[in-house]
Amino acid sequence: MAHVVIMGAGIGGLPAAFELRESLRKEDRVTVVSDSPRFHFVPSNPWVAVNWRKREDIELDLATILGRKNIAFSPAGVTRVHPDQNRLELGDGSMMDYDYLVIATGPKLAFDEIEGLGPGGHTQSICHVDHAVEAEKAWGEFVKNPGPVVVGAVQLASCFGPAYEFAAIMDTDLRRRKIRDKVPMTFVTAEPYIGHLGLGGVGDSKGLLESAFRERHIKWICNARTTKVEAGRMSVTEHNEDGTPKKEHVLEFKYAMLLPAFKGIDAVFGIEGLTNPRGFILIDQYQRNPKFRNIYAVGVCVAIPPVEATPVPTGAPKTGYMIESMVTATARNIRAELDGKAPYERATWNAVCLADFGDTGVAFVALPQIPPRNVNWFSEGKWVHLAKIAFEKYFMRKMRKGTTEPVFEKMVMRALGIMKLKR
Repeated sequence: MAHVVIMGAGIGGLPAAFELRESLRKEDRVTVVSDSPRFHFVPSNPWVAVNWRKREDIELDLATILGRKNIAFSPAGVTRVHPDQNRLELGDGSMMDYDYLVIATGPKLAFDEIEGLGPGGHTQSICHVDHAVEAEKAWGEFVKNPGPVVVGAVQLASCFGPAYEFAAIMDTDLRRRKIRDKVPMTFVTAEPYIGHLGLGGVGDSKGLLESAFRERHIKWICNARTTKVEAGRMSVTEHNEDGTPKKEHVLEFKYAMLLPAFKGIDAVFGIEGLTNPRGFILIDQYQRNPKFRNIYAVGVCVAIPPVEATPVPTGAPKTGYMIESMVTATARNIRAELDGKAPYERATWNAVCLADFGDTGVAFVALPQIPPRNVNWFSEGKWVHLAKIAFEKYFMRKMRKGTTEPVFEKMVMRALGIMKLKR
């Protein structure tokens, strides 16, 4: 009998638990350890931040849904991984042994790397539902007395889509309130150009997103390094293509949301052979750590190099479809090892995204994520807005049931079908 432990219960960890429970032998045990008793659907956080969703709309009780599948659960969290001992040190002071460990924690949000950044400083966040709830409270006060808005993503951020989403969603909400004319909006990003997305662009993402921003009267600053945030005041250095400083900006704001840099969580940070210098988990082509070969990793916590060098450093995104394929590969490879065989399954690192703009939206498919690509498609339209709403409901329903159905893969197939129709 083997004990497989999953660290994290988000978009990677929860499906991993279901898929492992189905893939493993009946006598094997599966345990999920999270630092929260509830799952929340991260892609819906921008809606929570403008009160288009309540947190209870996008949350599930983990003990309930995992218990239905005979999966053990601990909300104690992990304070330290001890890979040489095959043990986890939990937040309640206890220890947990494992035969195989799957790390699916997502990132640590590195607000502390920029003075004044984040919910503990002077900007809002939509990276966690707790942050989105606080952002909505601030938004409620802001719309009573509106003014300038700054939105975007700082250096070493590796998920740019939500910044574009939130900029457009704020614009839509302000227009519905008939106060858009009172809110100058500036998009600040480490990307070398609008629509880069940490991917070197996808299709005509540059042209389409620049056009969307012009239509919505959103100005932008690219190659931007955010250096300091004070109350109502943000310092940003714009850089040239060779990385040298070009211009210093001081942006006044009454509301600001900047996505932070990502790094590895404290429980794994600095463990030699397990992580890179930023604390992301090192893996081979089978999702397995090269040094500690009974440790696998999936999702945002995985070390993936940037698609290309940029004047201001940016990270590579890990979208839902990619995470889903990592989960499947991990489950199949752990079962193979339990059967005395070598791991064989490789994840398909493809990037797919539906970005809601409030009343329309944009979608992209990059197969594979790193160019050159077999599919390089970017589109826009009201169908994306409707598709994301439908997908949220679909995903939450599947997680309640504990399904292992590849929900992101279905989304991709539908997007590719739409692409063919458009052609």
